[in-house]
Amino acid sequence: MLTKPSQFQRDSEAKAFDLEHRRKIRFNIGKYNAAVQTGLDWYRDHELARERASYLKAKAINHLDDYLLEFERNFTAQGGRVIWAQNAEEALLEIGKIMARKHARTVVKAKSMTTEEIHLNSFLEKHGIESIETDLGEYIVQLNGERPYHIVTPAMHLSKQDIANIFVKHLGIQPTDDAQELVLTARRLLRQKYTTAEVGITGGNFLIADVGGVAVTENEGNARLSATFPKTHIAIVGIEKVIPRLQDLDLFWPLLSTSGTGQQLTVYNTVYTGPRQPLEKDGPEEMYVVLLDNGRTNLLEQPDKREALHCIRCGACLNVCPVYKNIGGHTYETTYSGPIGSVISPHLAGMEENKHLSFASSLCGACTSVCPVKINLHNLLLKNRQQAVSQGFTDKEERRAVGFWLYGMKHRWAWDAAPAAGKNWVLSRLLGEVGWSKRRDALQIAPKSFRQLWKQRKK
Repeated sequence: MLTKPSQFQRDSEAKAFDLEHRRKIRFNIGKYNAAVQTGLDWYRDHELARERASYLKAKAINHLDDYLLEFERNFTAQGGRVIWAQNAEEALLEIGKIMARKHARTVVKAKSMTTEEIHLNSFLEKHGIESIETDLGEYIVQLNGERPYHIVTPAMHLSKQDIANIFVKHLGIQPTDDAQELVLTARRLLRQKYTTAEVGITGGNFLIADVGGVAVTENEGNARLSATFPKTHIAIVGIEKVIPRLQDLDLFWPLLSTSGTGQQLTVYNTVYTGPRQPLEKDGPEEMYVVLLDNGRTNLLEQPDKREALHCIRCGACLNVCPVYKNIGGHTYETTYSGPIGSVISPHLAGMEENKHLSFASSLCGACTSVCPVKINLHNLLLKNRQQAVSQGFTDKEERRAVGFWLYGMKHRWAWDAAPAAGKNWVLSRLLGEVGWSKRRDALQIAPKSFRQLWKQRKK
């Protein structure tokens, strides 16, 4: 069985040479990038907005304990219930208890990366509970038995024809290339699920400390339906999503939508502050918020890497990353892909198993330049590499190659004494062990060293 790094290398090579995949992903990402550029023109001073957002997120993360307790105090005052989960197992255990109390058989679920992170759908399926993804992109990949391809656009890797084929195969509809008909088909099937489901599950884009609210932003209205029709609403949110005040949303909501899709604002923006109140006409009878750690405090305790928790999950770094655009989202085999995924996954899911992701980058800095909260992503990738090496998680071939190189640098006489052919052989072996030579021409050492040429010049 291949190790995760070896599997990643093999899958990356297959995707990089898959011309049809490259055509689809570049077409779809190209549309988003064009829309984002248009959206940025609405800002008078986009850089100032990024600076303010970076400051507010740093403030929230550096005082995370205070703001989370403030959120819990205000949310519970309005009848909500907060569940603190250190890991996926604790989160699933508590969710399972809620399902059992409600005798739940059907769950409608809005798009949420945290639910993907804890593998909620498979957990519910094992307990005989039907879990329906109501976001169209999530619904499509769920039908096809796949994980989301992209943080924002789960089905970005699929063409219209691919989606039509999935609907024909799994839903039994007549073949069609009419996108509107495909959307209406999904809508008809999903509408009845909202009214029969016992529990609705969402994520949360932001936790608002001063009002005890969960802010959810979406374009389809499915999250509102998932949170309103069922009698029980569960929001599963990472602890890093907290922001200090309700009025901070006037900064974060436009930054999130513009950086992700180029919109000035997403279509539906809702703040949930608890279950239905006495004078309210709709909403759930009970609302729970699961505050998920699941490795986030591993980043929090490292001041030099803590800024990775500032991420607002806009997906902008994925859209500009040359590596992501060539190897695709599924190759990462993690919940979070692209540059931000390569930064946080080793800390959320284990450095030893996921350290290879931080090496899957050209370090071009494009991700850093587009991040709406100014996370220094390419620098964090370097820090992850440094941590992987210092903790001894590098391959033995790499350690041997670096050891030979280090010896040669410290003992120059060894290189000077060796003939040119011998040097080239050693260099070829060293570079071959770390994968350099597989798709590159062999390097050749000059017949004479700089020292030798300098001596000749002085003579």
